[in-house]
Amino acid sequence: MIEIKALATGSKGNCYYVTDGQTPLLLEVGIPFKDIRKRLNFRTSDIQGVLITHEHQDHCKGINDVLKAGINVYMSAGTAGAIDIKHHRIKTVEAKKQFTIGSWTILPFDVQHDSSEPIGYLLMNQQREKLLFATDTYYIRYRFPGLTHIMVECNYSLAILNENIAAGRVPRVMKKRLIRSHFSLENVKDFLRANDLSKVQEIWLLHLSDNNSDAQLFKQEIMELTGKMVFVP
Repeated sequence: MIEIKALATGSKGNCYYVTDGQTPLLLEVGIPFKDIRKRLNFRTSDIQGVLITHEHQDHCKGINDVLKAGINVYMSAGTAGAIDIKHHRIKTVEAKKQFTIGSWTILPFDVQHDSSEPIGYLLMNQQREKLLFATDTYYIRYRFPGLTHIMVECNYSLAILNENIAAGRVPRVMKKRLIRSHFSLENVKDFLRANDLSKVQEIWLLHLSDNNSDAQLFKQEIMELTGKMVFVP
Protein backbone atom coordinates (compact mmCIF):
# COMPACT_ATOMS: atom_id res chain seq x y z
CA MET A 1 0.00 0.00 0.00
CA ILE A 2 1.43 3.36 -1.02
CA GLU A 3 1.76 6.08 1.63
CA ILE A 4 2.51 9.70 0.68
CA LYS A 5 3.64 12.57 2.90
CA ALA A 6 4.16 16.09 1.58
CA LEU A 7 7.07 17.56 3.53
CA ALA A 8 7.20 20.79 1.49
CA THR A 9 5.54 22.08 -1.66
CA GLY A 10 5.65 25.32 -3.62
CA SER A 11 8.21 27.83 -4.85
CA LYS A 12 10.02 27.91 -1.49
CA GLY A 13 10.82 24.18 -1.65
CA ASN A 14 9.47 20.78 -2.63
CA CYS A 15 9.97 17.42 -0.96
CA TYR A 16 7.69 14.38 -0.74
CA TYR A 17 8.10 11.09 1.12
CA VAL A 18 6.63 7.98 -0.49
CA THR A 19 6.77 4.37 0.61
CA ASP A 20 5.12 1.11 -0.38
CA GLY A 21 5.82 -0.31 3.08
CA GLN A 22 9.14 -1.77 1.95
CA THR A 23 11.20 0.93 0.23
CA PRO A 24 10.91 4.57 1.36
CA LEU A 25 11.94 7.24 -1.15
CA LEU A 26 12.10 11.01 -1.33
CA LEU A 27 10.80 12.83 -4.38
CA GLU A 28 12.80 16.07 -4.60
CA VAL A 29 14.98 17.61 -1.87
CA GLY A 30 14.18 21.30 -2.22
CA ILE A 31 14.51 21.98 1.51
CA PRO A 32 17.46 21.44 3.89
CA PHE A 33 17.97 17.81 4.95
CA LYS A 34 17.79 18.86 8.62
CA ASP A 35 14.20 20.00 7.97
CA ILE A 36 13.39 16.74 6.19
CA ARG A 37 14.71 14.80 9.20
CA LYS A 38 12.58 16.85 11.60
CA ARG A 39 9.45 16.37 9.53
CA LEU A 40 10.03 12.61 9.45
CA ASN A 41 10.70 12.47 13.22
CA PHE A 42 14.38 11.75 12.47
CA ARG A 43 13.51 8.43 10.80
CA THR A 44 15.53 8.84 7.63
CA SER A 45 18.06 6.01 7.88
CA ASP A 46 15.85 3.67 5.83
CA ILE A 47 15.39 6.05 2.87
CA GLN A 48 16.66 4.13 -0.16
CA GLY A 49 16.91 6.91 -2.73
CA VAL A 50 15.96 10.39 -3.89
CA LEU A 51 14.39 11.19 -7.25
CA ILE A 52 15.09 14.68 -8.63
CA THR A 53 13.11 16.12 -11.55
CA HIS A 54 15.34 19.10 -12.46
CA GLU A 55 18.01 21.46 -11.17
CA HIS A 56 16.02 24.42 -9.82
CA GLN A 57 16.83 25.11 -6.18
CA ASP A 58 13.29 24.57 -4.91
CA HIS A 59 13.72 20.94 -6.01
CA CYS A 60 17.35 20.14 -5.12
CA LYS A 61 18.54 22.60 -2.45
CA GLY A 62 19.24 19.84 0.09
CA ILE A 63 21.20 17.55 -2.21
CA ASN A 64 24.65 17.94 -0.60
CA ASP A 65 23.49 16.80 2.84
CA VAL A 66 21.51 13.93 1.33
CA LEU A 67 24.66 12.73 -0.43
CA LYS A 68 26.64 13.09 2.82
CA ALA A 69 23.99 10.93 4.52
CA GLY A 70 24.87 8.14 2.07
CA ILE A 71 21.66 8.21 0.04
CA ASN A 72 21.72 7.67 -3.73
CA VAL A 73 20.22 10.52 -5.77
CA TYR A 74 18.72 9.86 -9.23
CA MET A 75 18.35 12.44 -11.99
CA SER A 76 18.81 12.93 -15.72
CA ALA A 77 22.28 13.57 -17.15
CA GLY A 78 21.18 17.09 -18.10
CA THR A 79 20.10 17.81 -14.53
CA ALA A 80 23.35 16.37 -13.14
CA GLY A 81 25.33 18.61 -15.49
CA ALA A 82 23.35 21.68 -14.47
CA ILE A 83 23.72 20.97 -10.73
CA ASP A 84 27.44 20.31 -11.34
CA ILE A 85 28.16 18.20 -8.28
CA LYS A 86 30.50 15.24 -8.72
CA HIS A 87 29.65 12.40 -6.34
CA HIS A 88 29.55 8.62 -6.63
CA ARG A 89 26.01 8.54 -5.22
CA ILE A 90 24.59 10.65 -8.06
CA LYS A 91 23.02 8.16 -10.48
CA THR A 92 21.96 9.36 -13.92
CA VAL A 93 18.85 7.90 -15.52
CA GLU A 94 17.32 8.18 -19.00
CA ALA A 95 13.77 8.93 -20.05
CA LYS A 96 11.90 5.76 -21.04
CA LYS A 97 14.56 3.46 -19.51
CA GLN A 98 13.29 1.86 -16.33
CA PHE A 99 15.38 1.08 -13.26
CA THR A 100 14.73 -0.34 -9.81
CA ILE A 101 15.21 0.87 -6.26
CA GLY A 102 14.33 -1.85 -3.77
CA SER A 103 10.73 -2.90 -4.37
CA TRP A 104 10.02 -0.07 -6.84
CA THR A 105 10.29 -0.26 -10.62
CA ILE A 106 10.69 3.30 -11.88
CA LEU A 107 10.22 4.71 -15.37
CA PRO A 108 11.45 8.28 -15.99
CA PHE A 109 9.73 10.26 -18.76
CA ASP A 110 10.42 13.62 -20.39
CA VAL A 111 8.44 16.70 -19.39
CA GLN A 112 8.37 20.32 -20.58
CA HIS A 113 10.04 22.97 -18.39
CA ASP A 114 12.64 25.73 -18.66
CA SER A 115 15.51 23.58 -17.36
CA SER A 116 18.12 21.07 -18.58
CA GLU A 117 16.48 17.70 -19.36
CA PRO A 118 13.62 17.73 -16.81
CA ILE A 119 11.84 14.44 -16.14
CA GLY A 120 8.87 12.98 -14.30
CA TYR A 121 8.63 9.50 -12.80
CA LEU A 122 6.22 6.57 -12.92
CA LEU A 123 6.74 4.28 -9.93
CA MET A 124 5.30 0.78 -9.63
CA ASN A 125 5.53 -1.45 -6.56
CA GLN A 126 5.34 -5.24 -6.33
CA GLN A 127 1.56 -5.09 -5.82
CA ARG A 128 1.44 -3.31 -9.22
CA GLU A 129 0.20 -0.07 -7.70
CA LYS A 130 1.33 2.82 -9.90
CA LEU A 131 2.29 6.28 -8.70
CA LEU A 132 2.74 9.11 -11.20
CA PHE A 133 4.92 12.06 -10.13
CA ALA A 134 5.08 15.07 -12.45
CA THR A 135 5.89 18.63 -11.48
CA ASP A 136 7.15 21.77 -13.18
CA THR A 137 5.86 20.98 -16.66
CA TYR A 138 3.27 22.70 -18.82
CA TYR A 139 2.32 19.55 -20.69
CA ILE A 140 2.49 15.74 -20.37
CA ARG A 141 2.45 14.01 -23.71
CA TYR A 142 2.04 10.47 -22.39
CA ARG A 143 -0.90 8.37 -21.22
CA PHE A 144 -0.50 6.07 -18.22
CA PRO A 145 -2.74 3.00 -17.84
CA GLY A 146 -3.57 1.58 -14.43
CA LEU A 147 -2.59 4.53 -12.25
CA THR A 148 -3.51 4.24 -8.58
CA HIS A 149 -1.88 7.44 -7.23
CA ILE A 150 -1.28 10.75 -9.01
CA MET A 151 1.01 13.52 -7.75
CA VAL A 152 0.87 16.37 -10.22
CA GLU A 153 1.67 20.07 -10.27
CA CYS A 154 -1.34 22.39 -10.40
CA ASN A 155 0.48 25.70 -10.30
CA TYR A 156 -2.04 28.30 -11.45
CA SER A 157 -5.42 28.99 -12.98
CA LEU A 158 -5.43 30.93 -16.24
CA ALA A 159 -8.52 32.82 -15.04
CA ILE A 160 -6.85 33.88 -11.77
CA LEU A 161 -3.62 34.77 -13.58
CA ASN A 162 -5.46 36.96 -16.10
CA GLU A 163 -7.38 38.65 -13.27
CA ASN A 164 -4.12 39.38 -11.41
CA ILE A 165 -2.48 40.78 -14.55
CA ALA A 166 -5.49 43.02 -15.24
CA ALA A 167 -5.35 44.32 -11.66
CA GLY A 168 -1.61 44.94 -11.87
CA ARG A 169 -0.81 42.40 -9.15
CA VAL A 170 1.28 40.22 -11.50
CA PRO A 171 3.54 41.57 -14.29
CA ARG A 172 2.30 40.72 -17.78
CA VAL A 173 5.70 39.23 -18.68
CA MET A 174 5.14 36.50 -16.08
CA LYS A 175 2.34 35.01 -18.14
CA LYS A 176 4.57 33.81 -20.96
CA ARG A 177 6.96 32.03 -18.61
CA LEU A 178 4.17 30.38 -16.61
CA ILE A 179 2.40 29.12 -19.71
CA ARG A 180 5.64 27.60 -21.05
CA SER A 181 6.92 26.09 -17.80
CA HIS A 182 4.17 25.21 -15.32
CA PHE A 183 1.03 23.07 -15.25
CA SER A 184 -2.21 25.07 -15.08
CA LEU A 185 -5.49 23.88 -13.58
CA GLU A 186 -6.90 23.77 -17.09
CA ASN A 187 -4.08 21.55 -18.38
CA VAL A 188 -4.30 19.29 -15.34
CA LYS A 189 -7.97 18.73 -16.13
CA ASP A 190 -7.13 17.88 -19.75
CA PHE A 191 -4.44 15.46 -18.58
CA LEU A 192 -6.82 13.72 -16.17
CA ARG A 193 -9.54 13.45 -18.82
CA ALA A 194 -7.04 11.81 -21.19
CA ASN A 195 -6.06 9.06 -18.74
CA ASP A 196 -7.87 6.02 -17.35
CA LEU A 197 -8.64 6.93 -13.74
CA SER A 198 -10.66 3.83 -12.89
CA LYS A 199 -8.07 2.50 -10.39
CA VAL A 200 -6.99 5.86 -8.98
CA GLN A 201 -7.24 6.09 -5.18
CA GLU A 202 -5.70 9.54 -4.58
CA ILE A 203 -4.82 12.67 -6.53
CA TRP A 204 -2.33 15.13 -5.02
CA LEU A 205 -2.19 18.68 -6.43
CA LEU A 206 1.30 20.08 -5.88
CA HIS A 207 3.36 23.24 -6.20
CA LEU A 208 0.50 25.78 -6.18
CA SER A 209 1.48 29.35 -6.97
CA ASP A 210 1.38 31.80 -4.06
CA ASN A 211 -0.49 34.38 -6.15
CA ASN A 212 -2.25 32.65 -9.03
CA SER A 213 -3.99 29.71 -7.37
CA ASP A 214 -6.87 28.90 -5.04
CA ALA A 215 -6.35 25.65 -3.13
CA GLN A 216 -9.99 25.13 -2.19
CA LEU A 217 -11.23 25.89 -5.70
CA PHE A 218 -8.64 23.59 -7.30
CA LYS A 219 -9.50 20.75 -4.91
CA GLN A 220 -13.24 21.15 -5.49
CA GLU A 221 -12.96 21.27 -9.27
CA ILE A 222 -10.70 18.22 -9.50
CA MET A 223 -12.94 16.27 -7.10
CA GLU A 224 -15.99 17.15 -9.20
CA LEU A 225 -14.20 16.18 -12.42
CA THR A 226 -12.79 12.85 -11.21
CA GLY A 227 -14.88 11.72 -8.24
CA LYS A 228 -11.60 10.86 -6.51
CA MET A 229 -10.03 11.76 -3.18
CA VAL A 230 -7.96 14.94 -3.72
CA PHE A 231 -5.25 16.35 -1.47
CA VAL A 232 -3.74 19.84 -1.65
CA PRO A 233 -0.83 19.98 0.82
